Amino acid sequence: MTCWYEGPLAAFDTETTGVDVETDRIVSAALVVQDAPGTRPRVSRWLVNPGVPVPAEATAVHGLTEDHLARNGRWPAPVMQEIAMGLAEQAGRGRPLVVMNAPFDLTLLDRELRRHRASSLARWFESTPLLVLDPRVLDKHLDRYRKGRRTLSDLCEQYGVALDGAHDAAADAQAALEVVRAVGRRFASRLERLSPAELHTLQAVWHAAQARGLQAWFARSGAEEAVDPAWPLRPDLPAAAA
Repeated sequence: MTCWYEGPLAAFDTETTGVDVETDRIVSAALVVQDAPGTRPRVSRWLVNPGVPVPAEATAVHGLTEDHLARNGRWPAPVMQEIAMGLAEQAGRGRPLVVMNAPFDLTLLDRELRRHRASSLARWFESTPLLVLDPRVLDKHLDRYRKGRRTLSDLCEQYGVALDGAHDAAADAQAALEVVRAVGRRFASRLERLSPAELHTLQAVWHAAQARGLQAWFARSGAEEAVDPAWPLRPDLPAAAA
């Protein structure tokens, strides 16, 4: 029987106006679907005119200017609907969804759905659950004592995955997908007997423990930054859709 990391996978990624999931906006997104390792992926891309200023700091990361998005991007409401439909389709087909640092991208999508569609991400998965594989959570749990950062580029280097065009949503999604396959192979003895559904549940536990550890480190360092233990989606906030 084919192990999940050698089977069909999908991956999702976004580029944004910033790093605050409650106030920042999606400017581009991509959904990558691959039926088996080595096969040509199917890629859906979205470019969004967020309707708000795009800070120079964000443009410096992903290269998308406010002017370019205003001229070429689509309005957010139909895009968010299409993205949610695309993710729901993958869930309906039983394909696990790879999302690097899932609480960021999925929470931001949820807030955009609330803002522009009076909906939520959870509503799309009431009948068929979304099964998420987060390479950051998996790697941090399975190789917890390795020192160094665990950004996508770091994980690509660690697992020998090519990352061409970093901070392009499609390129990042494809790289994250390949990292998850590589993690599965490297830690096959610990992962091959677990189903994606079981892994989804375990990752919520692992992420919460990782968040507590990071929060303790911040406390020892005198930093006041709060770490949210929720995974893969942060809880609702009253002003989330403001």
